[in-house]
Amino acid sequence: MRIGVRFGGAAGADEAALVQEGFDPPADVAAVARFGVAPARLGHGIGCACCVPRGPAALALTELFLGRARGTLPDFAAVVVVADTNGEAAVRTALETDILLRARFFALD
Repeated sequence: MRIGVRFGGAAGADEAALVQEGFDPPADVAAVARFGVAPARLGHGIGCACCVPRGPAALALTELFLGRARGTLPDFAAVVVVADTNGEAAVRTALETDILLRARFFALD
């Protein structure tokens, strides 16, 4: 079952927060992961993993997913993104281009 990712809005106690560096996490969320915004990396046209490593947003979402799956983080129903427009764009790009994230998450908007 894939996990929904919501951009903005109030976070509930049964949700996780994906928080861009420099922003405060919402109070009383089930889990928090932080990410930075890195410049885009160019590689082969297909964007293969050999020359385009996963970005910080993808790594942070993976951290949330694995923590939930392994039981090291509380279960959560969705992820709320707390970021500026650049951070939101980084998360959206990760959700659209990272095959592992597409299998685990989907944008709620």
